[in-house]
Amino acid sequence: MSEIFERFPDFIREYIYAHNWETLREVQVAAAETIFYTDSNLLLTSSTASGKTEAAFFPVMSELCEDPPMSVGVLYIAPLKSLINDQFYRMEELLDQSGIPVTHWHGDVAQSHKKKLLDKPRGILQVTPESLESMLINRSNDIVRLFGDLRYIIIDEIHTLTGSDRGNQILCQMARIGHLIGRHPRRIGLSATIGDVQKAADWLGAGSGRETVAPQFDGRKLRWRLGMEHFYIQNSKTAQDTEPKNSTDGPAASIAYDAGYSFMYDCVRDKKSLVFSNSREETEYLCATFRQIAKNRGDSDVFLIHHGNLSASIREEAELKMKDEEIMAVTCATVTMELGIDIGRLERVLQNQSPNSVTSFLQRLGRSGRRGQPPEMMMVFREEDPLPNTPLPQLMPWELLKAIAIVQLYIEERFIEPPNVRKLPYSLLFHQTLSVLAASGELTAKCLAERVLALPPFANVPKEDYKVLIVSMLNNDFLEMTEEKTLIVGLAGERLLRSFKFYAVFKDSEDYTVRCGSDEIGTITTPPPVGDRFALAGRVWEVEELDIQHKLIYVKSVEGKMEVSWPGDFGEIHTRIVQRMRQVLAEDTVYPYLKPNAQKRLDVARHVARNTGMLEHSLVHLGGYSWCLFPWLGTRSFRTMRKVIARHASVFGITGIEYEGCYFITFKMSRGSDYDLIAAMADEVRSCAIDAEALVSGGEIPVFEKYDDYVPSDLLRHAYATDKLNTDEAEKRILELEREY
Repeated sequence: MSEIFERFPDFIREYIYAHNWETLREVQVAAAETIFYTDSNLLLTSSTASGKTEAAFFPVMSELCEDPPMSVGVLYIAPLKSLINDQFYRMEELLDQSGIPVTHWHGDVAQSHKKKLLDKPRGILQVTPESLESMLINRSNDIVRLFGDLRYIIIDEIHTLTGSDRGNQILCQMARIGHLIGRHPRRIGLSATIGDVQKAADWLGAGSGRETVAPQFDGRKLRWRLGMEHFYIQNSKTAQDTEPKNSTDGPAASIAYDAGYSFMYDCVRDKKSLVFSNSREETEYLCATFRQIAKNRGDSDVFLIHHGNLSASIREEAELKMKDEEIMAVTCATVTMELGIDIGRLERVLQNQSPNSVTSFLQRLGRSGRRGQPPEMMMVFREEDPLPNTPLPQLMPWELLKAIAIVQLYIEERFIEPPNVRKLPYSLLFHQTLSVLAASGELTAKCLAERVLALPPFANVPKEDYKVLIVSMLNNDFLEMTEEKTLIVGLAGERLLRSFKFYAVFKDSEDYTVRCGSDEIGTITTPPPVGDRFALAGRVWEVEELDIQHKLIYVKSVEGKMEVSWPGDFGEIHTRIVQRMRQVLAEDTVYPYLKPNAQKRLDVARHVARNTGMLEHSLVHLGGYSWCLFPWLGTRSFRTMRKVIARHASVFGITGIEYEGCYFITFKMSRGSDYDLIAAMADEVRSCAIDAEALVSGGEIPVFEKYDDYVPSDLLRHAYATDKLNTDEAEKRILELEREY
């Protein structure tokens, strides 16, 4: 350890002394040993606030000081602008005396700041994948000057990237830079929550030609302050049915009686807190509710909001106020505050409903408890009070069960979801085809195919499928063939490339910018008529003027609270979580973190589950022709099971298939018995296994990703069967269902 410390330059040692560190942490020693004494890539996985960022940068900057590069030396890629902003300010302090320049580069950064780097490319560049894509397209002739002596590529929060188009885009970008500069710089991946370290290491190192080292550390003993409480929604008719759509008064009376909202407010009152919700809608509504309660009680409005549709200034205000230890602030946020922003001495995290994954739970919990204190989280669940005739599946508190399952899986097994590796990312394939060709100018079809299919994410794409895509792109003017039989970008492709939105591979439909005077508030999808009102940034706005041509909405602020809606989904749930939910219902365990209401709600759910037999027989008769299947499967396997049932619909007279999340499937069955249906499905599994391709009908066009609309339907169906279904788990579960009889 002393040898490593002595290797650090003076400015790093002074930084360590200034922060009163008595010793280097285990993760910092392991990282330095890998970087100093090997030529390998490095995957650093350790808990939140364990010092991963410093662990990576201390030895990297030491090497930069010993042998200064003649271009950008370190490329730091992060999934969020807020994370780049945070790390930029942290790096400025660390590098103040080093002479190593650090530049952050994304859509909210001034051109003058970027120009300094372009004029003299040196030091560390912190960038989003979208800005890096723009560089590769628009500055392709400058890449060697910018990155010719690049030593390291650091990717932060890689658990959010593995298996996604955005993560695979980064793999493509690293490979393209390597191709242009003639070598592959070393890669460093950072994350606090990796479920399958080997899979993540393989992903990080794909195409680099280097081994990826992933040092393991002894897990620290869990020290949490965790609570869960449940409330039934009170006076909901007053709040939801009689409230005028554009009322400026707000449902003040109903809020006063809603014990759930009041409890949540009291949880964060006078505490520096983050309040997480799983959607922008819930975040907006909860922030407006807190402001309304504060006004009714005569409290100060200390509530901030943070999500991806808000303007940079509003997001940055929330970030800066949360970091300021003199300001008592409460920020309502989505995933944008989930990742590694250091917000200092946060006292509490409040979670509205359950997180969707163990990964998300750990990330959110880890926002609190820094500076030596244990992390602290309160989860609050609100649901409608069931009526006497409420169907069985809707009597279950699914969100509460999911939260308990997530916590128990980590406590008992340290389970974290493994990364999903996408085998056929055709939307990204379309995107990178245009990007590579735009950067190159023109290529022969053979050269284009060789260059694109050599990118790591496309290792499983058959050449025949790529030929189908190229022909489709030619037929639809995304590509054009010259007289010399080379390919160039076509007119339709030029239209896509002209928009800055091309650089992002995730869907972004929020087109209209909202302005109040000179302030930019954020963006929404659909412009309301003049005089109408809508919610954004935790407040209500009235439309004063529309500029459709320039996609601008001018508004004024008004009192009140409204719901808001954005398109989108809530992500996938792993099968282990749903199986553990079943166990929660089956066991008698008393979980110490459940508050009285939550314990009562669980007791009722367990009583119902046992009395109805839904734990012993997963296919339950609801009366008449109505049935309900509880598959206890995660999203992909559940989707597969649903399609298998649909295949048997004609034989058993099955109609009206409905489902909620991946918890239950209801349907009507007019012919045969429950056993007959399960036996028929089991016979199919035993005779020939489930054919995923056959489950996707010829008329189905499964559009999920941004550029799927431009991909031939046959390719989309093939990708859907490969990447969105899980026949192995579904087959195993069907045979288990048969054994229940």
